[in-house]
Amino acid sequence: MGKDIEVGGFAAKDYHDPPPTPLIDPEEFGKWSFYRAIIAEFIATLLFLYITVLTVIGYKSQSDTLKGGDQCGGVGILGIAWAFGGMIFVLVYCTAGISGGHINPAVTFGLFLARKVSLPRAILYIAAQSLGAICGCGLVKLFQSALYTNYGGGANGLADGYSKGTGLAAEIIGTFVLVYTVFSATDPKRNARDSHVPVLAPLPIGFAVFMVHLATIPITGTGINPARSFGAAVIYNNEKAWDDHWIFWVGPFIGAAIAALYHQNILRAGAAKASGSFRSSSNI
Repeated sequence: MGKDIEVGGFAAKDYHDPPPTPLIDPEEFGKWSFYRAIIAEFIATLLFLYITVLTVIGYKSQSDTLKGGDQCGGVGILGIAWAFGGMIFVLVYCTAGISGGHINPAVTFGLFLARKVSLPRAILYIAAQSLGAICGCGLVKLFQSALYTNYGGGANGLADGYSKGTGLAAEIIGTFVLVYTVFSATDPKRNARDSHVPVLAPLPIGFAVFMVHLATIPITGTGINPARSFGAAVIYNNEKAWDDHWIFWVGPFIGAAIAALYHQNILRAGAAKASGSFRSSSNI
């Protein structure tokens, strides 16, 4: 049990890093909480894609001047960004205590690299997220078939005038911002050290998604979530949706890996701790 210590005039708890999660934990398979978490990831990603893709195609239909729409009508890019960020805030809040509230294969991959989740859990989370995204987009097409087909189905793709390298860089940097925020907002050491400061982790994570969408919607439509891009591409199933689809897996996974390495090995000095460096010395 950690003892209370004084930090800057506030009472804080002594902190010890939790042990790394085993690569494979056979005990997980015998726990209902393991399967409940997978179901939660599936449902959360389904709801995420259903609401956000509906918002995207709704905006496109309302602003289509060729069909009587108003160019300034609909929610606009700002509203789309709010839809994505707001849904992440809501869904992370709802599922954080059950599955961790990943809702994104890139987040799961980053947490796996940081030894926060086991390999089987990471694989099944990504499968559940991808299937949930497909089902979410399928519901949108079921209820809004004509609009879904006419307005691109919410599928990601490179905008005209941008190279593949630019799109890849946008996805890497955008995902880095998101996964770095996830690590910072959920860092148990921060919660112990700053226990006097109430931190609602889903809020900064949702804002990170919102800000990244504002910056990258004009470039790639904003992926930063391979399941989101995959689900939309599968249901829309248009050649354009698959042309540069690799960008929306490779970019987010690279960005997540960089964020995990940066947070764990530089900010948290995990590598230094492991090698015994940067320890206080009685000779200093």
